Amino acid sequence: MNTHSKHEHLVEQKVTYPLFKDGQFYIIESVPACVIVDTGEQFFSPQTVEYLHQLILDRSRPARIIQTPVYEFR
Repeated sequence: MNTHSKHEHLVEQKVTYPLFKDGQFYIIESVPACVIVDTGEQFFSPQTVEYLHQLILDRSRPARIIQTPVYEFR
């Protein structure tokens, strides 16, 4: 069943893809995606998702490393 409206507008964009794996947080920038304009929902091709996970598994050298604070919601 397709839950998407016929009137939704998809655009191709480059997005930032966050991934949390094995206790590590990864950020992949400039990932091609189809984005619903009204909601911001992102869709990735199977090949793109496979590449993203392989990038992390291969432990490729990142473009840069950032530090970020982590807070706990109480």
